[in-house]
Amino acid sequence: NARRKMCPEAAEKPTVIKARAGLLWLQKTQTVQDENVNGEYGLIINGHSLAYALQKDLKLELLRTACMCQTVICCRVTPLQKAQVVELVKKYKQTVTLAIGDGANDVSMIRAAHIGVGISGQEGMQAVLSSDFSFAQFRYLQRLLLVHGRWSYIRMCKFLRYFFYKNFTYTLIHFWYAFFSGFSAQSVYDDWFLTMYNMVYTAVPVLALGLFDQDVNDRWSLQYPQLYSPGQLNKFFSKKVFVRCVMRSCYTSLVLFFIPWAAMHDTVRDDGKDIANYQSFALLLQTSLMIVMSAQMFFLTYYWTAINQFFLWGSLAAYIAITFTFLSNGLFFMFPTSFFFIGTARNCLNQPNVWLTVFLTCLLCTLPVVAYRFLLIQLYPMITDKVRYKAQKEGLPTPSPYRPPPRRISTRRSSYAFSHSQGYGDLVTSRKFLRLKSRPSLFGQKDSPVVENQPQVYRTITEEVEDSQS
Repeated sequence: NARRKMCPEAAEKPTVIKARAGLLWLQKTQTVQDENVNGEYGLIINGHSLAYALQKDLKLELLRTACMCQTVICCRVTPLQKAQVVELVKKYKQTVTLAIGDGANDVSMIRAAHIGVGISGQEGMQAVLSSDFSFAQFRYLQRLLLVHGRWSYIRMCKFLRYFFYKNFTYTLIHFWYAFFSGFSAQSVYDDWFLTMYNMVYTAVPVLALGLFDQDVNDRWSLQYPQLYSPGQLNKFFSKKVFVRCVMRSCYTSLVLFFIPWAAMHDTVRDDGKDIANYQSFALLLQTSLMIVMSAQMFFLTYYWTAINQFFLWGSLAAYIAITFTFLSNGLFFMFPTSFFFIGTARNCLNQPNVWLTVFLTCLLCTLPVVAYRFLLIQLYPMITDKVRYKAQKEGLPTPSPYRPPPRRISTRRSSYAFSHSQGYGDLVTSRKFLRLKSRPSLFGQKDSPVVENQPQVYRTITEEVEDSQS
């Protein structure tokens, strides 16, 4: 009953953490160093020994010993001990744990782990109902982790980076505008743009990114399991990545605000009329912001589908259509207090200097990002970049040969796995008690005279008794 591998990241994190640091590193992290191991070892421990090893003064030594082994097998343990082993790894190794089981005795372990996986087998549905993911066979765990799990992690990290980037940029522009509005809390955008920005304009493209994006396809993911390692090391999202995202948002917001402000200061139209007003400046900021956010979404997307294309270009088309509709004369005459930016779109966006300002602003926002990504891939490529480059050169790898599932010889099972005490173990595992005695058939090996159509000979009771006595 091998239940679990403890410490799958022992090679990357060879220390046992006793106290975790605070959010801003106000506390010191206490660690216990592991010993150097020259060789490959395994640890097998049963329930009686594990009960002593999980005591307060021995559990850290158990964890250190387990992390120095390649494989740890805990056999004949109780459901509570399974959960205690998972809690021990979660608390002192600070790693993401996964528990997989198929019966009711695995429920506590599945609930204790960060990720619970249940196998729908012949031992009931308790493990499936208590798990986060469920499938029918254990071999599907490889695809769940190396393909779908890795894709999900990358999509979530991209979603978070883009979400923070677009909202920090959108909000910091208000902060820079406060210096010019006397901190009067006046919004730099149109009121309807404030409502539609997160609900309509930028919500659907990032949703498509979080659902369909993938760096490499499933064949390359299974062929190179090393692609899973950046997720274990938090390469795609961490505190450093968050700080870089905030710094990039500050730069983008500065460019988006001060470039249009300097370009439109004391600017006139082709007919000599003044164009430098609050409404035109707000429209210029909104348009530049939408184009920059769409460009960032374009750079983040690796796997393009028809849905991604439709949502990305559809969001820009929806912005243009809604803007011209809300700034039209008809809505102003019907609701003059709600749509007061009348005629701003057609009077501002028909000027060449306005589009030149938008182009310059978007170029200054996106060019540093492209240059940074280019240098990063050329100088410090990750395993993901190398595999993507190889996939572009070679195409799809050859699929693995199909292996038919093994045929189950017998579906008869024993309930001895639920027993945790020594007893009639040899008898149960030998399955001798399941072998039934051969019963005589109704007509034996030789057919009866009735079947063979032979004359029957009847004997009296006296003859039967004489034969039995002799």
